[in-house]
Amino acid sequence: MSSKEYQDDAAIPAITAEGAACGADCHTSSGNSDRHSHHSDKVKNNLISRLNRIEGQIRGVKGMIEKDTYCDDVLNQIAAAQSALNSVGKLLLEGHLKSCVMERIQEGDTDVIDELLITVNKLMK
Repeated sequence: MSSKEYQDDAAIPAITAEGAACGADCHTSSGNSDRHSHHSDKVKNNLISRLNRIEGQIRGVKGMIEKDTYCDDVLNQIAAAQSALNSVGKLLLEGHLKSCVMERIQEGDTDVIDELLITVNKLMK
């Protein structure tokens, strides 16, 4: 799947192979607590913009509930927010696979596969 397929908002660029979510040195060998991603500024701004929009959607849902808005309308807004959050997850997963996971496999660290499977299972709940 190309990153263009994840693009659900023309105003926000998709993450491409050149701007993958994680860059080189995406992990360290000293354990989970020391690992971190290296997002480019473009990718970070993209993700933050999407998350800000989602945050606004959630505040809107709260306001709808406070105003006793018809349940079906609230549920549709919740579905839209969930879809937007899933899109952020897909973009992060794509970048993670193209950089962090690939790098660790190339280094012979196959434990990353089990880690990835656990994460994907959580995302699919």
